[in-house]
Amino acid sequence: MADERPAPINKPRRYRAIWISDIHLGTRGCKTEFLLDFLRTTESEYLYLVGDIIDGWALRRAWFWDQRHNDVIQKLLRKARKGTRVIYIPGNHDEFAREYLGMMFGGIAIEGNTLHRMLDGRTLLVTHGDEFDSVVRHAKWLALLGDLAYQAALALNHWFNRARRHMGYSYWSLSAYLKHKVKNAVQFIDDFEKMVAREAAIHKVDGVVCGHIHKAELREIDSLLYCNDGDWVESCTALVETLEGKLEILHWTDAGSAQVISTDSRQAAAA
Repeated sequence: MADERPAPINKPRRYRAIWISDIHLGTRGCKTEFLLDFLRTTESEYLYLVGDIIDGWALRRAWFWDQRHNDVIQKLLRKARKGTRVIYIPGNHDEFAREYLGMMFGGIAIEGNTLHRMLDGRTLLVTHGDEFDSVVRHAKWLALLGDLAYQAALALNHWFNRARRHMGYSYWSLSAYLKHKVKNAVQFIDDFEKMVAREAAIHKVDGVVCGHIHKAELREIDSLLYCNDGDWVESCTALVETLEGKLEILHWTDAGSAQVISTDSRQAAAA
């Protein structure tokens, strides 16, 4: 809707790498206005799509796909055509794309996971993360039920933020607040982060980048770097590697600007 579109930014932001995930195209909760503004005003050598880009679960329940969803796909394809190396790592909501691992579509490589070598020589494992979610792996019916409840919370979040804008307040995610206030959800997130960090140790890399749980994070766990790029239905966040090799989490605000909300602590300490 027009009243949700962020103000445009004229000067493009350049990064060495960008990671985004959990866009959930095909749902009304997807913040396509914010994402399109982000994609139009950023450029990078690498662009990693870290799963749940298209929400196949939601589309099977009810079809929703407007022009802005097409615009996102076209923008990603255009970036690939113009020389950005785009790597798509499917998640559980777009698991249909896992049938095409190792293939290229429109210049976009589809991989189960991949490695990213940072400017300073560190190597990061990039994976969606649903393989570390015991509910998704062992009780998919429960995951589908939980997804329905989550979509209801997002619908409430939409009307809540329309009221906030009417009163002159900026966007704030009620659904994210409720989720992270639930004790079991907080424990699940903590367990998930530790399991992902252990996977990095198994692969003998310096850290891991994932999505899946819709909680942006950048911190050390047992001397390994844990990075979660967040989502584009609640927080509108992305992980970036700057041209100087510094990792940051950006929050794309409804003012159409990027706010740095987290930085790699080891790099910050060395600066």
